[in-house]
Amino acid sequence: MGKVIFNSDDFGYSHGVNAGIADAYQQGILTSTTLMANMPGFEHAVKIKKELPNLGVGVHLTLTCGKPLLENVDSLMDGNQFKNLSFYKQPFEIDNDQLYQEWNAQIQKVYRAGIVPTHLDSHHHTHSFGQNQEVVIALAKKYDLPVRGNFERKAEVRHVDYFEPYFDDVGETIIEKRQIDCSIEEYSHHLLSLLRENRTTEIMCHAAYIDQTLLEGSSFIYPRINQVEFLIHSDFAKQVKQDYLIELVTYKDI
Repeated sequence: MGKVIFNSDDFGYSHGVNAGIADAYQQGILTSTTLMANMPGFEHAVKIKKELPNLGVGVHLTLTCGKPLLENVDSLMDGNQFKNLSFYKQPFEIDNDQLYQEWNAQIQKVYRAGIVPTHLDSHHHTHSFGQNQEVVIALAKKYDLPVRGNFERKAEVRHVDYFEPYFDDVGETIIEKRQIDCSIEEYSHHLLSLLRENRTTEIMCHAAYIDQTLLEGSSFIYPRINQVEFLIHSDFAKQVKQDYLIELVTYKDI
């Protein structure tokens, strides 16, 4: 039997994102999410988590969106904001001690809100970039938490056996923008086989309803609302729920 985690990133980004994640969990197959401690929807997300105690909530370590929690992290900043993702798409230098302190502060804020995190991952996968891996490994060991295993040094921390990165495509209506080279039906059929075969799996997704904060702040918008629908109403979701070889879990269960 395969243990499967459906994890939606960006919890805490905004009220619309939080509401989409809550619906995908309550009505669909979503089991887990990761919380952005520095974003405006944080307190709303904490309130939702307290109403949904079995929703798995990890920390979505943030380096490329919004403002840092700390003030003394100038190497991570452009003005009063984090550097954007394009900074990390080239050889980059940041102070690893500052990164450790900022990400540690984000984890600590989640604990202080009364949430015991289930795992760590990162916005835009920045924990997988260069020396940033050193930092996430150190923090994972400090807090004894698993980490999303989409980086070179995953063997040094707890992680699932298989990570599925292409699930976002189920919400993409523009075929040219999809990362997969087959139909959604074919992809779903193949994915079901993978979920049965692997002992533990994480499927990354981005469930959300669209609000002004998301509309103005993100370049990835409309596929998110389609993912909510897919996670709740698709034939794939129904098959996952009914398949006796698939167990829906959170990172607490691996």
